[in-house]
Amino acid sequence: MDSLENRILSIEKRNQKVESDKSWETSGTRKFFVALFTYFSISLYFVAIKVESPFVSALVPTFGFLLSTLSLPYIRKFWEKLK
Repeated sequence: MDSLENRILSIEKRNQKVESDKSWETSGTRKFFVALFTYFSISLYFVAIKVESPFVSALVPTFGFLLSTLSLPYIRKFWEKLK
């Protein structure tokens, strides 16, 4: 019986971690920081290759990322209906 209880506790612990990971993956905080890092890394790259207005130009891929994160839930629902 002890083994069964340990297995159940292990499964519950794993489920909590999975729920936490999923929550993080869909959080606005994560999206914000990925967008911020995207903006800074693209900006640095554009500065390095001497693009005109690198900080303004870096907004395009950043907004593309944000748009993709906003549209993906709708695309997923559509895809699930097709299955």
